Amino acid sequence: MKYYKHILGLYTIMFSLVSCGDSNGKADGYGNFEATEITISAENNGKLMQFNVDEGDVLKKEQLVGYIDTIPLSLKKDQLLISKDVIASKSKGVLSQISVLNAKLKTAKTNKTRVENLIKDNAATQKQLDDVNGEIDVIKNQIRSVEIQNAPVVNELKNIDVQLQQLDDQIQKSKIVNPVNGTVLTKYAEPNEVTAFGKPLYKIADLSTMQLRVYVSETQLPNLKIGQNVTVKIDDKDDMKSYDGTISWIASEAEFTPKIIQTKEERVALVYAVKIDVKNDGSLKIGMPAEMWLNNPE
Repeated sequence: MKYYKHILGLYTIMFSLVSCGDSNGKADGYGNFEATEITISAENNGKLMQFNVDEGDVLKKEQLVGYIDTIPLSLKKDQLLISKDVIASKSKGVLSQISVLNAKLKTAKTNKTRVENLIKDNAATQKQLDDVNGEIDVIKNQIRSVEIQNAPVVNELKNIDVQLQQLDDQIQKSKIVNPVNGTVLTKYAEPNEVTAFGKPLYKIADLSTMQLRVYVSETQLPNLKIGQNVTVKIDDKDDMKSYDGTISWIASEAEFTPKIIQTKEERVALVYAVKIDVKNDGSLKIGMPAEMWLNNPE
């Protein structure tokens, strides 16, 4: 009898220990890791002459990873430069005419001043002044006429300058420059392939800091705030591995529990999404499940 009482006492102690462990053994939130994924697309048409990107590569911001063939653009630019020189030579002839007419106008105005002074001294007549004024009007009309003739040439030169700026922009965009720090997730193109504007080349995401998206009930919201430190746990070989996390976002509106929740009761419940930033040591992957534990639960 004493033996059975001893065994019963051991079972009671073991049950009590397990019960104590289970009282705090439920996480405050469950979810999966995610990251902001960016798809980098081609900004020009042409052949991929160089494309140094592989899945898993860690790229830096502003890093040159390849370029699209720019020979057609360079040839078009050379053609425009030649056209500009030809048109500019025509414009130079017109401008020289305007220079000559301006010189005549300056001389006519000097003569006008001289005649006006002579009239004051009664050494010239009004007719002489009228003749000089008429000459000035004729020269001004000639200048306006030449300027009107030159306007299409000037506009054509401006149009070529705009086209040259557009070509320079296209040539610059033929360089494939990585826009953010991150890890290449997916590669969509290979060197020597012909690409087109808007065609995806690769997908990248910054995995140095991962975001754990968990869903919590309305009753849990008072215990959560942006900037709050929490503990994030993932499955490890023998036990759970812990990370420090910081709440970076809390949804302002409720939503239905995601379909991955299996029980009927949980599927119809309204929950709030919460994002937690976690510094990645290389173990965290997109889609990996994890748990959120409040450091100071109320």
